[in-house]
Amino acid sequence: MQKILIVEDEKSISGVLQSILSDELKDYEFVVAEDGLEGYKNIEKEDFALVISDIKMPKLSGTELLKQALTLKPETTFVMISGHADIDTAVDCLKEGAYDFISKPIDINRLMTSVKNALDKEKLAKENQSLQKENVTLKKKVNKKYQMIGESAALKKIQDMIDKVAASDARVLITGPNGAGKELVAHAIHAQSERSRGPMVEVNCAAIPSELIESELFGHVKGSFTGAIKDKQGKFELANNGTIFLDEIGDMSLIAQAKVLRALQESKVSPVGSDKEIKVDVRVVAATNKDMQKEIEAGRFREDLYHRLSVIEIYVPPLDDRKEDIKLLVDHFAKLVADEQGNTPRLFDDNAIQALQSFSWTGNIRELRNVVERLIILGGNPVTEEDVAAFVRK
Repeated sequence: MQKILIVEDEKSISGVLQSILSDELKDYEFVVAEDGLEGYKNIEKEDFALVISDIKMPKLSGTELLKQALTLKPETTFVMISGHADIDTAVDCLKEGAYDFISKPIDINRLMTSVKNALDKEKLAKENQSLQKENVTLKKKVNKKYQMIGESAALKKIQDMIDKVAASDARVLITGPNGAGKELVAHAIHAQSERSRGPMVEVNCAAIPSELIESELFGHVKGSFTGAIKDKQGKFELANNGTIFLDEIGDMSLIAQAKVLRALQESKVSPVGSDKEIKVDVRVVAATNKDMQKEIEAGRFREDLYHRLSVIEIYVPPLDDRKEDIKLLVDHFAKLVADEQGNTPRLFDDNAIQALQSFSWTGNIRELRNVVERLIILGGNPVTEEDVAAFVRK
């Protein structure tokens, strides 16, 4: 149960205050201190939802109590009362951080209004702190799951780009080979953006049949086609106030490209089978492993959509261009596999790392992760160069 501290040297007044307030605030426990010094000692020992303090008191005045308590615990909420009220005293208390100042004789209605408002303020402050902590924790979890491992110049260049573009709403096109980490870049952009508390909706454009992608992106209404047994929200609508990640955008049909272009131009989408337009506020991040200039020249991708999507373009190089990161990646994957299996992380000796660095990684980081798991299962501890030769075919 939260507590309210009453600091008042006149017992008759503190008793009345406690009696009146406890009738109205049944969810709070009351503590009474008879002077400022006793009040301060109470504040040292525990936290209070509210402190109601007189100003003129022996040992330590209310003004001094206010200053010292807020130095010790800045989040403490104070309501000051005094029979020696004047405008200068009230202003000084408010400047020092008091929530309110009430003069004696105390108007009970005025006191109750002030106390309830102060408690609401304190409650909102705590909820805000909790949400901020939750947000930080969430970001850490997201960053840990999708963190990019390495210290190579190529990776640092990508991270610098992410730091610069994340805070904006600029559309980003991420290019690079399969398995290089394009998805990690997309998640890092979202996690560091102002939209991080909103949804991030992923769409694998290559995995959805061309006849269904329009429905997936923009939704549909019941009866709009065979199998549409009920209304369905599209990915753009689900991503409202967040980020939509269009992976493998180069595999999207020309018909769907035209619809996406319109959605980007007007910030509106129309579900399949409906004339209704739905306004959406989304940031678009796209990715592809294709050479977009060649796709445009071949007539497979709209040039106007490409320019809409590639306000910022981030290239993720293959693992072969950042082999100095392989040791850190191996250590990272070894820990991930150990966590999944509930074991102690397996070590890789230097010769094993050098052997892995000598290979060409056509499947990039995704391939390396699979190889590390295989070596942990089949190899010794530590994993040796002989294990690599026996269980990795390149």
